[in-house]
Amino acid sequence: METLKTILERRSIRTYRDAPIPASDLKQVLEAGRQAPSAANRQPWHFVVVGDPEAKARVAQACNNQMWMADAAYILVAVGLPQVSERWYRVDVAIALENMVLAAASLGYGTCWIGAFSNEAVRAACGIPEEGTVVACTPLGVPDVTPPARQRKEWGEVFSCDSYGNPLNI
Repeated sequence: METLKTILERRSIRTYRDAPIPASDLKQVLEAGRQAPSAANRQPWHFVVVGDPEAKARVAQACNNQMWMADAAYILVAVGLPQVSERWYRVDVAIALENMVLAAASLGYGTCWIGAFSNEAVRAACGIPEEGTVVACTPLGVPDVTPPARQRKEWGEVFSCDSYGNPLNI
């Protein structure tokens, strides 16, 4: 199945080519996020698509000075709206952004989940209103590297059968 292949081959990309992303591809990536499931279908999200070079630099700086992010064609800023779904907005936004990450990978683009940022600084850089909470960011662009797969924990450390710590034998 193509989806599983995309999941298994996706890598975090931190080096991007200076290359545009066609609007049709960007729209597909964004639509994948818009179609994500959410608790009670509340869709407690908003996404800022940052493409202006100066704006990308401001967002990258707000992300703990990870200036390499600004080399990507875009930076996607995932904003949660707690007033729409106070309990689940972070999970729902994460699901939607992961849909975008996988859609981007399936189209040959790179991303890198960014959780290190100043909420206030990213909000200021993007004009996000006070009621919005930045959940995560990701650059989105044409990869300039093909990193190898990183080490993953063994199955016994990740999965249990029926109760925590009971080995799953499959």
